[in-house]
Amino acid sequence: MGSGKPGVRAVLREWRWCLVDCAVWALAIFAAVWARFDFDPSALEVGGVATVVIMAIGAQLAIGFLLGIYRSRYWPGSIDEAKAVGITALSTGLFLTVVALAAQSSLVPRSTALSSTALAVCGMFSLRLTARVLRDRPTPESQEARRAIVFGAGVTGERLIRQMHRDPETGYLPVALLDDDLGKGNLRIGAVAVAGDRSALVDVAARTDATVLVVAVPRASASLMADLTAAADKARLQVLVVPSLSDLWSGQVTTGDLRELDVDDLLGRRPVDLDLDAITHSVTGKRILVTGAGGSIGAELCRQLQRFGPATLIMLDRDESALHAVQLSLAGSGFLDGPNTVLADIRDPAALDDVFTTHRPEVVFHAAALKHLTMLEKYPAEAWKTNVEGTINVLQAAHRAGVGVFINISTDKAADPSSVLGYSKRITERLTAGIEDASARYLSVRFGNVLGSRGSVLTVFTDQVARGADVTVTAPGVERYFMTIPEACQLVLQAASIGGPGEVLVLDMGEPVRIADVARTLINRTPGCRSSIVYTGLRPGEKLTEVLFGEGESEAYRPRHPLVSHVSVPGMRSVDVPANGEVSPASMVNLLRNLAFGRVSSPAEEPANGHRTEQNGSRLLHRR
Repeated sequence: MGSGKPGVRAVLREWRWCLVDCAVWALAIFAAVWARFDFDPSALEVGGVATVVIMAIGAQLAIGFLLGIYRSRYWPGSIDEAKAVGITALSTGLFLTVVALAAQSSLVPRSTALSSTALAVCGMFSLRLTARVLRDRPTPESQEARRAIVFGAGVTGERLIRQMHRDPETGYLPVALLDDDLGKGNLRIGAVAVAGDRSALVDVAARTDATVLVVAVPRASASLMADLTAAADKARLQVLVVPSLSDLWSGQVTTGDLRELDVDDLLGRRPVDLDLDAITHSVTGKRILVTGAGGSIGAELCRQLQRFGPATLIMLDRDESALHAVQLSLAGSGFLDGPNTVLADIRDPAALDDVFTTHRPEVVFHAAALKHLTMLEKYPAEAWKTNVEGTINVLQAAHRAGVGVFINISTDKAADPSSVLGYSKRITERLTAGIEDASARYLSVRFGNVLGSRGSVLTVFTDQVARGADVTVTAPGVERYFMTIPEACQLVLQAASIGGPGEVLVLDMGEPVRIADVARTLINRTPGCRSSIVYTGLRPGEKLTEVLFGEGESEAYRPRHPLVSHVSVPGMRSVDVPANGEVSPASMVNLLRNLAFGRVSSPAEEPANGHRTEQNGSRLLHRR
């Protein structure tokens, strides 16, 4: 780890430029005076000229150190350095002009200040430009250098190519430049010219014998990365990318910063900037309950909530091992003997009533759910019992306890649903929107696929690659929206502060990503991996491409956050949901579908083991 002090080479370079600039001022002043006297050496007053030279040098060094041009503040040869050098030289010239005008007897002709400043500025710029040209000239080609195509003719690409040219130790030789901007078609950086756009990659690779593609586009879009990855695979090129934009501008990009393509690069999204003040107001000092706290989303949500200092954080789950793990990650111990870990099943309304009565939470994050599409297609009654009836139980308990903010975590499969999972989660959105309470906010958050969560496609692919097995993908064109676990939890926290009653909040997740690209990236970045992609066909209920917004929903309404859309869903009262889920699987699927699309409008028959009630303006179904 560096000490933060400039290296010896940097210090020597800056002192070298100090001496060069001093010499430039001396020559400029002597030349200006000599020219003023028609190049007559006898007219020069050496003492007066030397005094002015000393004043100029003193001013140049003082201003130069102040602006940082002699303290390694600027990248050598950059526009910023050129501006600082110009300001320093002009300020020195202004100082000489003021001295010449103020002095009663001038040591040199008064016009010397202006003419010598012009000469000095031209000299400093010319010498620095010459140094940059010499520094950036192509080095002799190394036999070990890898021939690289650079995609991106912007500032990042320019810096990478110049470094590859001047430093043979980088191990890369730039042989071509690509960019989708037609305005850069005639651009040349050093000896490397733009050879076309992304569509020319395969042909350019064959023509130049390149082995590496360097993507010099910070925060490249998902579609760009997918296209470049596919073309690079066809051309047998290794893909390297530059760091993230925040890392890039914290220092200067170098070939040492290049890294292998990662799965996250395929997401291609802007980072979500949170309104921390609004989140703090929503959760700090509040009593908060998280259902499904042992799951991937619930556990990360608890970790993020803990940082905001809630009064109490109640973690509820039916899996004791999962509760042990999340408590261990939060407190460093897992004794499970504190009041904030609750073992309960959301299918048990009596247990939930007891939890809500005891802890009186003010904010609830409902993350407990069954989420595996294939399993729920096979066992739709389980989706009914947990996702539908379980959510009703949590909603009822929260409403009776006077919870002020309730966030239901949903999925993009609830938008125009086609599966049991999608139907059940759409019903939870409608049930949440159906709570009528002017003093509370009950709303939902709709996710895409969460990378890294238990059972996610990334987890499955990683396991298959590790075992050397074939990687199974349903279809070549299948696409999904992806989020990371922290990103998903950030959206939940933001929803607690900006969501309105009955709304569903949807994050701008960029463009959908091809699942095959994710699989291919994992295979390619695993050394020695011989896995292949095997297509198995779409499963029942599965879509080729998911959507974030259903029919009649618009993503354009973003009143509170530029990356979060607010949509409305038709509310549904829990009294309109049949209390008895013990029906055949075929009937259960039809029931779920009809409820999801609002085709069941009449109340269910009064169950023998339950009763209807009206409380705080909302009709709720109670099961005893």
